[in-house]
Amino acid sequence: MRIAVIGAGGVGGVFGAALAQAGGDVTFVARGAHLAAMRERGLRVEGGRGETVVRPAQATDDPASIGPVDLVLFCVKLWDVESAGAAIRPLVGPETGVIPLQNGIDASERLSPILGKPAVMGGVAQVSATIAEPGVIRQTGNLQRLVFGELDGRRSERAERFLALCQKAGFDATLTERIERALWEKFVLLVAMSSITAVTRLPVGKLRDDPDLWELYRTVMNEVVAVGRARGVDIAPDLAEKLLAPVKSFPATGMASMAVDLLRGNRIELPWLAGKAVSLGREHGVPTPATAALYAALKPYVNGTPA
Repeated sequence: MRIAVIGAGGVGGVFGAALAQAGGDVTFVARGAHLAAMRERGLRVEGGRGETVVRPAQATDDPASIGPVDLVLFCVKLWDVESAGAAIRPLVGPETGVIPLQNGIDASERLSPILGKPAVMGGVAQVSATIAEPGVIRQTGNLQRLVFGELDGRRSERAERFLALCQKAGFDATLTERIERALWEKFVLLVAMSSITAVTRLPVGKLRDDPDLWELYRTVMNEVVAVGRARGVDIAPDLAEKLLAPVKSFPATGMASMAVDLLRGNRIELPWLAGKAVSLGREHGVPTPATAALYAALKPYVNGTPA
């Protein structure tokens, strides 16, 4: 199966390396020093699941040089969705599937006008990893899960083929007929984790240990659940309580990628996470006071550390 990974960072690097080791014909689209290191030394993933090395790594900064593929893992940051979507048009043939693995809930909706609705699928990635240095991805913990599916709920041949390769690669993979629900389940979790770890500059373990911060976590998740249900999404009213249990087993040192970006002085994905929840809450008449407060506190950092 020919696969193009757009963005070889924490998400694309981890899943792409596993798929390549499993026999997938994987090409990474990257840039700068990371691309140069991958071309020279290959791609190495290290951390909780051991070490994976892809050497040589097929890598380029030009999607057009790859040609049409069977499947695209689309792993760019949320602010790059439209520009990167236009750049990958040469990868998309009549049967190509494109799985956006962004945080948030609207990447598929934003990609469909660019690539055509038949090409776009839905996907949720659960992994904690960052680029440690050019050519090296460091994973925290051993959670490595991919949930994906067609937006219309059918079990397509391309999705079944990709599921078989994921299973061969050895990570947790689920082909779902309800990808919107899966996206919102992650959204509920991530709006709280990204906002609170970013505001406090603290890892998950510190949040769990402080009863006030833990209650804030619960409050934000319940607000986002209420927004999703008002929007007609099939999520349970007690979803927040169900999600709190697995959070207790997350690595204590883990932080949301948005918090990592903030600490590095980079742009953050706030408008598509807490900002999106607040906006949808206003649209549907659902109060989100805790989420709105976190959003307001983080807004000055949207484009990086304020001058």
